[in-house]
Amino acid sequence: MNKIFYIMGKSSSGKDTIYKKIFEIIKENNLNIKPLIISTTRPIRQGEQNGIEYYFKTKNEFEKDLLKNDVLEYRVYNTVNGEWIYYTSKNSIDLESSNYLGIGTLDSYKKLKEVYKKQLIPIYINVSDDIRLMRSIKREQFQKNPNYEEICRRFLADSKDFSEEKLKELNIEAKYCNNTSNIEKVIEKIMEDILKYL
Repeated sequence: MNKIFYIMGKSSSGKDTIYKKIFEIIKENNLNIKPLIISTTRPIRQGEQNGIEYYFKTKNEFEKDLLKNDVLEYRVYNTVNGEWIYYTSKNSIDLESSNYLGIGTLDSYKKLKEVYKKQLIPIYINVSDDIRLMRSIKREQFQKNPNYEEICRRFLADSKDFSEEKLKELNIEAKYCNNTSNIEKVIEKIMEDILKYL
């Protein structure tokens, strides 16, 4: 039975980098795992491409997908730049033909778990708050228009969204620690665990 491997972590935990590097390994080894690409109404960031990191949609497109009953789960964030919506479409998943690797939040994981149950495998990336905050600031410095207010909002929101209580409630272990600069060891451990299911 095919699976959805679901990477989660607070902002600047390294999940995007880990996701990309795991996909390089997947391609090199010709594994039957496709990217689970979700949609968002937030503006595209420098270096991102539509259909690679996300499908970048308008609020109107999201509402149409909702009316078509094509939305498995969605989250609305009231950011300093306005309302941003992230959502997973039904038509982006076909477990009959493939496994998937995706990135999401604990809230999206919880909603998808109701649909996919044991087919949804959590991969939670843990990083200490001090390291995470430094990474966030460093990353934002390279944006065309740095938005430090949004970093602060996300940092505080993540403490609630990924609380110990919520992780325990969903039986998610924080077994992938990305505190050091040796991200390759984290990726190696994740790949070992993914391969056990294939």
